[in-house]
Amino acid sequence: MTTFDLSPLYRTAIGFDRMANMLSNASRSDTNGYPPYNIEAFGEDNYRITMAVAGFSEEDLDITTEQNTLTVAGNKSETEETAENREFLYRGIANRSFERRFQLADHVKVTGASIRNGLLHIDLEREIPEQMKPRKVEIKSEKLIDSSRTDKEKAA
Repeated sequence: MTTFDLSPLYRTAIGFDRMANMLSNASRSDTNGYPPYNIEAFGEDNYRITMAVAGFSEEDLDITTEQNTLTVAGNKSETEETAENREFLYRGIANRSFERRFQLADHVKVTGASIRNGLLHIDLEREIPEQMKPRKVEIKSEKLIDSSRTDKEKAA
């Protein structure tokens, strides 16, 4: 595994702690690919995360956001399976609990979530504050007053 020493960055850059932490976290590989997911972009400011959560109901899923981190957790209760006294000959559908975290960029907000056909859809939108949007500055021309001209020249 490759590790990066980010200490030179801390010596010369001020206020980039969050970026350095994100680089450090990104270098860690996540070997657990459960549940599989897609990330889609719709235009410049709209995104959707789609997760395959077959077997989970709305009550089993928990979606939270905190400090630019989106956390999706699924907790499958064991009482459903044991209550029916089932014996599996082969179990290929994973119904285990999970927790998946996504780092969100600044000003990205969760606008909604829905579950349909075993797919959890989480809609995201980037809302840039008005003061951070580029704005056009109008250029005005001013008439210069030439103070070097004498009153006689003005009269002529």
